[in-house]
Amino acid sequence: YFVFLSQFAALFNRSSEMKSVFNSTDNQVLIDRIQKLTPESKALWGKMNVSQMLAHLEEPIRVAVGDLNLKQTLIGWLFGKWALKKLDGEKAFDRNMPTAPEFRIKHQPDFAAELPKVIDLVSRYAKEGPSVITKMPHPFFGKMTIEQWDNLQWKHLDHHLRQFGV
Repeated sequence: YFVFLSQFAALFNRSSEMKSVFNSTDNQVLIDRIQKLTPESKALWGKMNVSQMLAHLEEPIRVAVGDLNLKQTLIGWLFGKWALKKLDGEKAFDRNMPTAPEFRIKHQPDFAAELPKVIDLVSRYAKEGPSVITKMPHPFFGKMTIEQWDNLQWKHLDHHLRQFGV
């Protein structure tokens, strides 16, 4: 009976296979992958170097936890919900997806300075849990559930770690 109920519930909920930045085991997997990066890590696609990528990872996390408040853009207001429906789910992000201008890193950050910042931000999810997520709407997608914030953070981190082969 319980097996049936869990299978029935799975039809309406996210796959149990989906990873979560809030889950301490999944979170540690991300941190282990981040720690495999070196200043010499090369991108398999895209224009950022590894230090820029680390600095880039910080910005969406800072938005998610409310440390960085950005206003919703007109484009986001018009197309954000549609884009969220396309990106939310199990499918990994495609290569060379566009990014918000606020998240483009044009300077050359110091790898040694950026690495612990990213690890601290990612660790914060497992330490503080879902309460860490801001109540503010996302600057592009608008109002999001905790599950959507979690899923998009996981997929964004995974996307860039795959970009650098870890």
